[in-house]
Amino acid sequence: MGWQKKVLRVNLTKGTAKAEPLNMEWANEYLGERGLATKYLYENMDPKADPMGPDNVLIFATGPLTGTMSSTSGRYAVVTKGPLTGAIACSNSGGKFGAELKFAGYDFLIVEGKAKKPVYLHIVDDEVQILPADEIWGTTVWNTEAVLKSKHQNPLLKVASIGVAGERGVLYACVVNDLHRAAGRSGVGAVMGSKNLKAVAVHGTKGVKVKDPVRFMKAVKETKALLEKSGGRKELTELGTNAMIDSMQAFGGLPTRNFEAVQFEGTEKVDPAAMLATGPDGHRNLITNKACFGCTIACGRIAHINKKHFTIVNRPEYRTASGGLEYETAYAFGPLVGVDDIDALTFAGFMTNEHGYDPISFGGTLAAAMELFEMGVITEKDTDGVSLRFGNPEALTIMAEKTGKCEGFGKILGLGSRRMCEKYGHPEVAMHVKGQEFAGYDSRALQGMGLGFATSNRGACHLKHDVFAQDMEDQTGKGKPKPCKDSQDRIAMIDSSGLCLFTTAAWGVEEFRQQIDAACEGEWTTERLLQAGERIWNLERIFNLEAGITAKDDTLPKRLLEVPVPTGTAKGHVSDLPTMLPEYYSLRGWSKDGKPTKETLKRLGLEATG
Repeated sequence: MGWQKKVLRVNLTKGTAKAEPLNMEWANEYLGERGLATKYLYENMDPKADPMGPDNVLIFATGPLTGTMSSTSGRYAVVTKGPLTGAIACSNSGGKFGAELKFAGYDFLIVEGKAKKPVYLHIVDDEVQILPADEIWGTTVWNTEAVLKSKHQNPLLKVASIGVAGERGVLYACVVNDLHRAAGRSGVGAVMGSKNLKAVAVHGTKGVKVKDPVRFMKAVKETKALLEKSGGRKELTELGTNAMIDSMQAFGGLPTRNFEAVQFEGTEKVDPAAMLATGPDGHRNLITNKACFGCTIACGRIAHINKKHFTIVNRPEYRTASGGLEYETAYAFGPLVGVDDIDALTFAGFMTNEHGYDPISFGGTLAAAMELFEMGVITEKDTDGVSLRFGNPEALTIMAEKTGKCEGFGKILGLGSRRMCEKYGHPEVAMHVKGQEFAGYDSRALQGMGLGFATSNRGACHLKHDVFAQDMEDQTGKGKPKPCKDSQDRIAMIDSSGLCLFTTAAWGVEEFRQQIDAACEGEWTTERLLQAGERIWNLERIFNLEAGITAKDDTLPKRLLEVPVPTGTAKGHVSDLPTMLPEYYSLRGWSKDGKPTKETLKRLGLEATG
């Protein structure tokens, strides 16, 4: 129970769609979603395959608690080999699509091959159709969802789709569902586009069963009560994730102007208070908050742009409300590029939703381009006549649209910072790990975060580890490897459950265990769950090693390793990564060159791999 015990396998080359039993032996080892999809990916493709080729496999994966009464049970993940990094990609999303796929009776949707012409999938329970996408190919995510709901006369359809960015190979294109929720990082949308798959539209009516309904509902009630009382939950509800921008500004860990600084003078113009402020013309950026399926947190923001703002003053038809600023969007379009115009940030955010691409990687790439521009390496001849100076809101908004449409200099930005900076002969300007740009935390100020960035299996990622509390207390790298390793294993388990990481504002492993044990067959102890998380992390590592990612890629940019933080709590510090990494490898049971030892593989039941 918990699992639907069924997988939908679609081969676009052959034009087939067939249901098959979920491998329950694997489910009992990897739980679901991120972990189980990693196992399916590893067993169904060669990690050396071209990420944009037909041999890559694209998996939409739910967890055993997706679609249940648990709080935040709307999560699903898109797992594939990412074109931005060449590493495993696991991009998590909320909204309602994941639960709907589960309601249709499927734990996973596995997409293989490549269609000859653009298509979309229409799934209503056991009825699966591969249909021509001629009328929606070349259009936006927003248009695609509206057209498919109208065409099938079904407003209950839940749609996950790509925009033009995914179609044209922007290497950090997203899969967007429910208009503004996204499987956002590593280029999973570009993989979907490479397969000529425009959208997946699904409606399900089957529900989800659990092993012990009485015990499950008791656990759900108790864990929801914990969330209700949590101060962390309250802050997310009232202020959203963008509350972090003020914390990082005060601490001195807010990457600014491509990591040249760690504090931004314009923070007060783009923080939660600015979103809530009413201007002299009566306009307020924030409209309301919004929750995903089953969520009792509601951290999402719905915002609109001032109609007098230069971005939409001549676009009366433009959508006036959509997903508002999250922390990573506000950071990437604000401090990182030096812009303090909240409407410009909101417009750029709308562009990423509408056209389907990752705001973090776009902001990081644009910031690198701005540094190259100010160095004189590129000029307005390269940038379509746009002055790419830090702090220019017009540059931000113009390039956001050009990148979404893959036009002009937007094509270059769509390569990501690593490839772009290599193209112009200055790889040191690109701020990335394994090709993926950083979230809004400076690794010199937050040492454990930096170790997590360097060792993340999908490239720089702030959501696969949690050393935040330790980093805020101590600005050195001492004692950080163990909580980094332990949190990576714990979060791998959470990501595989079907629930949201933000529940950890109130829950520990025990709260997840209670719900999983009541919902799923067998006995799920704390030890079993954490070992599953460790097994998942190691299998992701094995996939990457076989794909050609090695210990040399577990590093940070030279700027973070050698240039001291100029201001803030950690003033004068550089990253302690060279000291932390050997200890981390030892704790993991890996060799000095970052490979799981035979003993580790045997302990985790991974002898047949590695």
